[in-house]
Amino acid sequence: MESPMRVCVATCNRADYSKLAPIMLGLRDDPAFRLQVIVMGCHLIDDYGSTYRMIEQDDIDIDSMLHTIVRGEDEAAMVESVGLSLVKLPDVLLRLKPHILVVHGDRFDALSIATAASLMNIRILHVEGGEVSGTIDDSIRHSITKLSHYHACCTDRARQRLLAMCEDNERILLAGCTSYDKLLSANLKNYQHILDRWFGGGVSTKDYIIALQHPVTTDIKNSLKMFELTIEALLEFGKKVLMIYPNVDAGSKEMTRIIRRKGIEQNAQFRPVKHVPFEEFIVLVAHCGCMIGNSSAGVREAGAFGTPVINLGSRQTGRETGENVMHCRDADTKEKILRALQLQYKQQFPSSFIYGDGNAVTRILNFLKEIDISEPIQKQFIFPPISDSISQDIDHILEIQSALAVDLGGTNLRVAIVSKAGKIIDISSKLTPDTNEARLETLLVMLEEALKNASSRNCKILGVGVSTGGRVDPHEGVVMHSTKALDGWSKVDLRTPISNRLHLPVWVDNDGNCAALGERKFGDGKGVNDFLAVATGTGIGGGLVLNGRLVHGSHFCAAELGHIAVSLDGPECMCGSRGCVEAYSSGLALMREAKKLHAAGQLLVNGMTINSDEDISAKHLIQAAELGNMEAKRIISIGGQALGTAMVSMLHMLNPSVIILCGIFGGIFYESALDTIKSKALTSVKAVDLKVSKLQEPALLGAASLVLEYATRRLY
Repeated sequence: MESPMRVCVATCNRADYSKLAPIMLGLRDDPAFRLQVIVMGCHLIDDYGSTYRMIEQDDIDIDSMLHTIVRGEDEAAMVESVGLSLVKLPDVLLRLKPHILVVHGDRFDALSIATAASLMNIRILHVEGGEVSGTIDDSIRHSITKLSHYHACCTDRARQRLLAMCEDNERILLAGCTSYDKLLSANLKNYQHILDRWFGGGVSTKDYIIALQHPVTTDIKNSLKMFELTIEALLEFGKKVLMIYPNVDAGSKEMTRIIRRKGIEQNAQFRPVKHVPFEEFIVLVAHCGCMIGNSSAGVREAGAFGTPVINLGSRQTGRETGENVMHCRDADTKEKILRALQLQYKQQFPSSFIYGDGNAVTRILNFLKEIDISEPIQKQFIFPPISDSISQDIDHILEIQSALAVDLGGTNLRVAIVSKAGKIIDISSKLTPDTNEARLETLLVMLEEALKNASSRNCKILGVGVSTGGRVDPHEGVVMHSTKALDGWSKVDLRTPISNRLHLPVWVDNDGNCAALGERKFGDGKGVNDFLAVATGTGIGGGLVLNGRLVHGSHFCAAELGHIAVSLDGPECMCGSRGCVEAYSSGLALMREAKKLHAAGQLLVNGMTINSDEDISAKHLIQAAELGNMEAKRIISIGGQALGTAMVSMLHMLNPSVIILCGIFGGIFYESALDTIKSKALTSVKAVDLKVSKLQEPALLGAASLVLEYATRRLY
């Protein structure tokens, strides 16, 4: 008779035990297996309920208990806990000698288990891989996936992600969620004694809320703020609340302090608890009026009962959900959370069974029985077909990856070679022709010359990025329409003729958007999630980045700052309207005012001369202001005030953390724009960081980034 397969299950906390317990019980009762159990992590900490007792109550023998949590509940403590686990696990695994180790999910404890087993040549079955939740858990989960040899996933989307991560389809089981095996067979009719046990009586079905919120380790500060706002909203909502303490992640200690500071432990409205056994937790979820927080239980288990859920923040972003889940991703005010409670409380939704059908354990046990432990343990990845590598010579190695960048403005047409590092290697410039045909032909000739020049400079051109005035459809590479600054520049396909002539991929976008992209990749917008770039030049443009992504708008007209009206009866704008920012602050507007002053004999001051054949332009107005011309100073100040007024509107609507003034007039408008923000903006947005761009050519660099971002498979 063959000896049973030794299957070791490692459990770290109350949450993973609820998923692993059905597997452990199945392994225990099946003679084909010998169950081995390692208990570690939060199970052994009194503050988190000493939940190892649940395992003992389930009549499961524990082979080893490892104290692996370094207290501190911060990032450093998490890392130290992983290190402590890696120190202690090898001795246990050497003693147990499992054929297969079962690990669950995405916790840092699970990563240490998978790492130890992988380095000790122990086969790993990963349960619930391939999912997406939107936090550091994703990185940990996918890391465990790469260390694991076999996978039991819950949904078909998770299976497809595992395949996309080059996992072998033969080693992936679509099992469903093991907790559904228990919750779909639970006795939900006999519930009142459970409600009485946790609330002390006086609460019936649908009369209470379950709150379960964990820290987000990649954004602890905001998750703490959101937790405090949640408590304030629950206090005002006035219903009974079963509040379950957070897990051991970095930030949990601060969450506990918030609970105590708010007096929740002494408040009769709340019942704060460290742990609820899963069998009773199921019943409580099925009969609550609403569940609020960011636990996966709200996204997964609650759906089976149609229980209304409010999912707060980013922690479960990406999870598949039923219609019972209302997302409140930007839970930044008490009123927003309170409104969500008003909408969801006591609603009833259809049950959804996205995560399982109640047969996961049977599938997993059969899957384990089919594993041949005599096969070589070396894991094989299933990569997509790729071409064979080619030999390289020194010239190829030394090539500089670069882009051809175009800045097509109302005054000048410029083409540059820009390296991947953002260095402008070469630049050429010509006046922008008056007709579309001449503009396009001039551009093509300049690009061909730049391409030849790139070859002589050992630059490998990856593509062409075009920054142009006007409304642009970046998906099609077409200028839809423009203002009079580029008269007639409408319905112009730039991508096709450039691509046909140069045989290179081409990307096109609006000049304001390109300025924002240049700042995001090379300037003051680097690493900033939310910022506004203001492009000053012949016209006034803008580019808006929210959550790290450029916003185009439904008709590619987002962030058109130049055409925000700041006066009802101001000067006529090139767009045909009146009182737009561009009518006060653009190069054309300053030139108009300079000509008026010159005609009235009020422009020239001591130290300033203008040749008779010289056209009056904005630079003369600036020069006059610098030399003490008070009227010129007033006009420039008004331009800055108009720009600042438009910025105030953007701050009130979108609340970016940074505004970057780009282009030739950024510096001269800075002071008056800043003063306007300070005098007109609401107090909460006055702290915006207004900067003058350090980039000499933000639009050109942004046009280059269109190419360079795509070349590295990033979406802009």
